Amino acid sequence: MQEHHNKYWKSTEPDNLPDFIIGGAMKSGTTSLHAILHSHPDIAIAKNELGFFDIDRILQHSDFNFFNTKNQTWTIQSMPQQHKLLWSWYYSQFTSIKNKEFLIGEDSTTYLTSETAARRIALQDKPIKLIFILRHPTKRAVSNYLHYLKSGRAMYSLEDTLRYNPNSIIRRSLYKEQLESYYKHIPFDRIKIVLFEDLIAHTESCIKDVCDFLDIDFNKLDKEAFSIHSNKTKTPKYIHLQLLRNRLLRKTANYRYSGFLPIKPSFQKKIPLRYRLIDKLHKTINPLKNDIEFTPSKGTIELLDEFFKTEFHGFDTLVKKEVYSKWFKD
Repeated sequence: MQEHHNKYWKSTEPDNLPDFIIGGAMKSGTTSLHAILHSHPDIAIAKNELGFFDIDRILQHSDFNFFNTKNQTWTIQSMPQQHKLLWSWYYSQFTSIKNKEFLIGEDSTTYLTSETAARRIALQDKPIKLIFILRHPTKRAVSNYLHYLKSGRAMYSLEDTLRYNPNSIIRRSLYKEQLESYYKHIPFDRIKIVLFEDLIAHTESCIKDVCDFLDIDFNKLDKEAFSIHSNKTKTPKYIHLQLLRNRLLRKTANYRYSGFLPIKPSFQKKIPLRYRLIDKLHKTINPLKNDIEFTPSKGTIELLDEFFKTEFHGFDTLVKKEVYSKWFKD
């Protein structure tokens, strides 16, 4: 199985691979770091999140596969079946930005949780560097819930989500076991850990540290770039109304990636007019706003903090960095 795995996932054109990858965690400031680094005159980063090294993993990308209800068949991102197409697609994401004087990057927030991605990145002849931004696991999980809420995937309140489907928002905060997988496959000195809290509170020193890791001149950065904070979380005006909308429209398939992926579906599922009208009316009544703060109950925060405190014992030793005491008070 491993031999079959290696046959297709090792690039035959290592010069066309990125020099570094911002690999997550989701909802931890990866978009902001992307924007800051992309402003550097010697760096260029692919515009979109690519998710290439785990593109075929349904647990990471359930919306990268498409089901045709008429003939009961799937369109999947299969490397064994279409390896030339998939690799050509990946290389093409860097074509417009490639320059021999540029350091080329990409960001894919699913990579941190994917040991498959770790194995596949480790296969490459090019020593790709990895940057992972980690946020207080409880705050990241709550932000993840809000992301699912506004994107139509949350069906329940935060508390009921933790009761019925905790894995959906908790697993991407389990950095310890995720990084153990990466350290197993990739040398320690090729992995940079950045704390979201440091990025926000000590932006300049944090970015300088990242520049040193990438071996680029920090002084070339426009200092105005440090004020960039992209992808700020917006919250629906009425949470319960958003949940009602999500449940009502849950059967409408999400095909937003159908035109972006290398292997595209041969069909397009049209969302019925009544659903589109309901969604349009909902957006008018219940807009997403920057000035609404979502505040979980004190009990919910305590529940999550206690869970993560146990999960993160020994984390500082693993990453050789002081983290635990910054996040938790024993």
